[in-house]
Amino acid sequence: MSGPLTGKVALVTGAARGQGRSHAVRLAEDGADIIAVDICGQIDTVFYRMSTPEDLDETVAEVEKLDRRIVARQADVRDAADLNQAVAEGIGELGRIDIVVANAGIAPMSVRESDDLQTFLDTVAVNLTGVYNTVHSVVDRLIEQGEGGSIILTGSTQALSGRGGNGSGAQDGYTASKHGVTGLMRTWAYWLAPKNIRVNTVNPTGVDSPMVNNEVVAEWLEKDPDAAGILANHMPVPVVAPRDISAAVAWLASDESRYVTGVALPVDAGFLIK
Repeated sequence: MSGPLTGKVALVTGAARGQGRSHAVRLAEDGADIIAVDICGQIDTVFYRMSTPEDLDETVAEVEKLDRRIVARQADVRDAADLNQAVAEGIGELGRIDIVVANAGIAPMSVRESDDLQTFLDTVAVNLTGVYNTVHSVVDRLIEQGEGGSIILTGSTQALSGRGGNGSGAQDGYTASKHGVTGLMRTWAYWLAPKNIRVNTVNPTGVDSPMVNNEVVAEWLEKDPDAAGILANHMPVPVVAPRDISAAVAWLASDESRYVTGVALPVDAGFLIK
């Protein structure tokens, strides 16, 4: 197989399902080999079902069907040592790193009783500290290789808007963490541009993935009067498909966007203009 990413290796976190699986498969379709990382376990403050080892196995199978190599590891992006070990094993097997997709995230919005402070802390730990840990697990290697690279961080429309805020630990944590991801992107883009390493965010509206399409979120959307603002696109679609976000990720990973850095790219069906 040949494609625009042939010969490159991409790290994707949160790769067991949803957007992460979609990104891994799309980058493999374009020729990349994959390092796939996911927690494959539950966080106490998240009430919807999170990923499982079987989900990660399915991602492996889908990538291997494309005749691409994949190294899959269970690791928690909140744990730098755990993540560093997983990534080092992947680079050891595949030989290099070129693309980073820091995608792992949680959105624990719910009307169920929860510990607001712990929910806030867990959300920031995964969505912001996890992004920091992911990039720092590979950035030295990217610099040492001296061949440039592309770092893509999963943001959100909530990184560019406060719409739908309600003061809960989940919503505050989600919105604050995604704004923080934008800040990391901008400071890293400035830092790494002279090394020909590009850093951008992709900022989706609601995506039809297990993080959004589940009974806990459905209950929240039905019962919380503020929730509707989170999924209110201007184009006539309630959510977009994971592949719509993956198309943007693939473009940002490729040389087609070789001079694009420091950009927050919405894929939002008009959410931000409404």
